[in-house]
Amino acid sequence: MADMLLSIGEHDTMPRNYVRPENERPHLDNVIADANIPVVDFGASDKSQIISQIEKACRLYGFFQVVNHGIAAELIKKVLAITLEFFRLPPEEKAKLYSDDPTKKIRLSTSFNVRKETVHNWRDYLRLHCYPLEEFVPDWPSNPSSFKDVFGSYCKQVRQLGFRILGIISLSLGLEEAYLGRVLGEQEQHMAVNYYPKCPEPELTYGLPAHTDPNALTILLQDPYVSGLQVHKDGKWIAVDPKPNAFVINIGDQLQALSNGRYKSVWHRAVVNSNKERMSVASFLCPCNSVLISPPEKLIADGCPAVYRSYTYDEYYQKFWSRNLDQEHCLELFKRDRETCPDSPSL
Repeated sequence: MADMLLSIGEHDTMPRNYVRPENERPHLDNVIADANIPVVDFGASDKSQIISQIEKACRLYGFFQVVNHGIAAELIKKVLAITLEFFRLPPEEKAKLYSDDPTKKIRLSTSFNVRKETVHNWRDYLRLHCYPLEEFVPDWPSNPSSFKDVFGSYCKQVRQLGFRILGIISLSLGLEEAYLGRVLGEQEQHMAVNYYPKCPEPELTYGLPAHTDPNALTILLQDPYVSGLQVHKDGKWIAVDPKPNAFVINIGDQLQALSNGRYKSVWHRAVVNSNKERMSVASFLCPCNSVLISPPEKLIADGCPAVYRSYTYDEYYQKFWSRNLDQEHCLELFKRDRETCPDSPSL
């Protein structure tokens, strides 16, 4: 099945099993250029300003970019270089890691869930579980030779950044700084190292169709030279253009539920192009499987009832993977039959 990988050769024509129906295509001419996606400077001396900026970004966008985050530009450069080197390995090397089993914690695959899909996505990806790091690193790729060292260092620093962001999000909700980190339990961490080859007809397909992330927080390293990420806001798709050494942060479904709908886990997608290959590295912080997801009392007071019923992350994740990626927002399946808060997102 490794011959399904898009990264094993050039593509002059568009295979029919990647072509979306007319009403499901990206309509790239209608995408709006980067329209003031918030950028938060973590190097700013005024912490209250950072908290305020993140509160506004989470409430209105569900997305923001961070700069001066403390992760060295040299490490970021190495991660992207090794990503490209990996996907350019000979087919026989990549075949050793290939699997279409979504339960495998370390695997190279393509599209999203090739066992279920009728139309595929123009993407190959390497899925890596990262925590506890010492448990998973031995099974990571050994080729390129520096892969384990570079990605191991990167995972540690991204995890620290993620906890820092969760602390600020807690404060922005009027909670104690450690609240979200505590209620999410011993958080798992995994990555999707993505490769989007040049596509002969990008207007007919997606790298990834519109979806929300089932986890708590996503930290995305974009290709610094090639745009592809788009966010849905106010009925329109907005391109999130890459900024040098910045990370794109997006709120996952679990933070929307824990914030009682105040913060948005918004639809986003990846598109492709015919001129350049594109890479990205998405890092996910995920609640402990047994953790009960339920908003704090402080956020369900004053006539603002819980928007979603309580559930475990394991229950949610199983439901998410049982569906197609672009079906209705998975949180809708957990919604209570009652009025929501006035500032709850409509997605």
